[in-house]
Amino acid sequence: MSQAAVMEHGVEPAESPLTPESWGKLGMWVFLAGDAMSFGGLLAGYGAMRVATTQPEVVGSLRWPVPADVLGIAMTSVMTFLLICSSVTMVKSLAALQDGDLPKMKMFLGLTILGGVLFLSMQAYEWTHLMHRGIYLTSNPYGAAQFGTTFYMLTGFHGCHVFGGVVYLSCVLGKAMKGGYSPTNFNGVENVGLYWHFVDLIWILVFTFVYLL
Repeated sequence: MSQAAVMEHGVEPAESPLTPESWGKLGMWVFLAGDAMSFGGLLAGYGAMRVATTQPEVVGSLRWPVPADVLGIAMTSVMTFLLICSSVTMVKSLAALQDGDLPKMKMFLGLTILGGVLFLSMQAYEWTHLMHRGIYLTSNPYGAAQFGTTFYMLTGFHGCHVFGGVVYLSCVLGKAMKGGYSPTNFNGVENVGLYWHFVDLIWILVFTFVYLL
């Protein structure tokens, strides 16, 4: 509405209820909602394949192996613990920034990045170990070949998200080092926190369905 129309009719122009900061948060939530559907589809496909290969009439090399007999549950439990701890340090980083303690904010953000790097390193070790035992995308000496296919697709897709999160966090830390955030300007840190918590939550689901059940 033009200024002349406002003066003529005495009507104030409507303002958007969304600020630039809230637009960024909304964009992150929309992205995470779409990403959740992608993970949901992969988990549903995993479940369908597993159910189809665990029927009583399926035997021998076609049968789905027991995950605990093939995968390293103990090491993966440590990986899960690392991601949970990294979510805690992410929360503390944002809280420190809002309290005006920038050095502590940077320290906790660095610890979050370290947790992600350690997770990726352990996942690389896990994959290497499984491949040495003959488990590939299209083959699995312990049973159904689909086991390797779904395992590497699910954990690999999540690993790509962790890698992206580490890069994202590193960029945020770099901006923080240059004084790009303050107690009143923390939206960028809050958004990366949303992403990181989502990645951690998805891993708990993957760990439960793929490793434990």
